[in-house]
Amino acid sequence: MKILVCVKQVPDTTEIKIDPVTNTLIRAGVPSIVNPFDACALEVAARIKDVTPDTEITVLSMGPMQAKEALTECLAVGADKAYLCSDRAFGGSDTLATSYILASTITAIEEKEGKFDLILSGKQAIDGDTGQVGPEIAAHMGMAQVTYASEVSVHGDDVIVKRESDQGYDIISVRKPAVITVVKTAFDPRFPTLKSKMAARKIPIQVITAEDIPNIDLSRCGLKGSPTKVKKTFTPVRNKTCVKIAGEEAAVSAAKLVGMLADAKVL
Repeated sequence: MKILVCVKQVPDTTEIKIDPVTNTLIRAGVPSIVNPFDACALEVAARIKDVTPDTEITVLSMGPMQAKEALTECLAVGADKAYLCSDRAFGGSDTLATSYILASTITAIEEKEGKFDLILSGKQAIDGDTGQVGPEIAAHMGMAQVTYASEVSVHGDDVIVKRESDQGYDIISVRKPAVITVVKTAFDPRFPTLKSKMAARKIPIQVITAEDIPNIDLSRCGLKGSPTKVKKTFTPVRNKTCVKIAGEEAAVSAAKLVGMLADAKVL
């Protein structure tokens, strides 16, 4: 079985700060990590491989050359091959353009190495939080999709997905090939060993540019192919003033609160 996992290198959001003058992210000195949801997707693939040893896992990322670091991390925890889609023409792509480029890249890889049975990704990236790229890849490629997967198992041509929902979990069966997006799982992604890290650094990461993707429409890539435009980012103003209403009966406190909100013209 062949599994492709789409991963993204993202800035560690615990270290991100906003420039108060320009209202933009301060990236200098901020470490980059594998998107946590993508790491969960890779772990799902690795667990399928544990049960089905003949499974081959390929990881794919789109970004600058530094994204090779993220791919090397993935190779150290179970991936067998890695591809980096990188081209200046792809810079500034929004989710629609990104999904189109990734879908086109996947098709190009499949033409050389055969079809993938499963395409996995995290439900969203922590830097954008859109949750759009995975489902859009499925739409571009005309494949079935299941979102918010917490567990995935394969039984012949059937893929059984435990899907997170507002009411609990749904158990969904879908036929291969399919695109599945993964949430934060109950099990943590595995850690690399020193041996696996050293082995991962010896595996070549193949770089794919626009010239390597047959029939790609560059008008659908980059800034010019992105209908979404970010006009402004800013840090919300936090007002720490508050009033506590205590020591009264619930009905009395509620009446006082309504009165205060009315005086403030909130109600």
